[in-house]
Amino acid sequence: MKRKLGMLLFVLILGLLAACGTEAKNEEKDVVPEELKPLEVEFIVPEKADPGEKIQLKAIVTYGDEKVKDADEMKFEYWESGNDEEKTMVESTNNGDGSYTAEVAFDHDGVYEMYAHTTARSMHTMPKTSITIGEGAAAAREEEGHEHAEGGHDHGHAEGFSMHFTKPEAIKVNQDIDLAVHLQLDNEALTKAQVRYEIIKEGVEKHNWVDAVEAASGEYKGTHSFTQDGAYTIVVHVQNDSGLHEHEEHVVEVSK
Repeated sequence: MKRKLGMLLFVLILGLLAACGTEAKNEEKDVVPEELKPLEVEFIVPEKADPGEKIQLKAIVTYGDEKVKDADEMKFEYWESGNDEEKTMVESTNNGDGSYTAEVAFDHDGVYEMYAHTTARSMHTMPKTSITIGEGAAAAREEEGHEHAEGGHDHGHAEGFSMHFTKPEAIKVNQDIDLAVHLQLDNEALTKAQVRYEIIKEGVEKHNWVDAVEAASGEYKGTHSFTQDGAYTIVVHVQNDSGLHEHEEHVVEVSK
């Protein structure tokens, strides 16, 4: 009798376990993975303005059909065309409706290029545009003609490709420094690229290499510590399986 009761209990327990397992599997089937939506930024800037005139930079950020009212980062960066070593970064104002704005003014004629750096929903995008100040377009053509007469050559990137290296400031010897670059191709984040930072110091034969990891969509980060003070050249190397091979050089100063 006891043996029959024991077998009955055993069968009941097995039945309960099987039912729980089936229920868990059904629940797993019911879970629908979140659909990955595009992070898009409408970058609105006037085509022209006068020197000294205040203009508004505006970015409208959407994730799918949703207005992004809580972007992790929204900054505007601008520089005069042909002088990308001197860039200005401006924090935006979050208007609470998916739009982000800032007011700027340019003090002299020229063509100015700009990015809207946007990070949200674990993705990064940086649409690019430009504005002509005063007689900037004519001035730019004159400058370009002068460079060709002098035999100058502009080593531009492949069509549709853009690279933005976040140049580190106030670098100290033996301090871990974050190196970061954002990549785009045809106005979309360039993912799954192979990115390496080559660290060069004049007079030192050995170059240091830092392999970057893709921390977010299109954003590649690495860390390096400089052992000596002085000027260094950081070369950002980018390539992918589709045959893209680009590089860009930046000079930084390291102090004791």
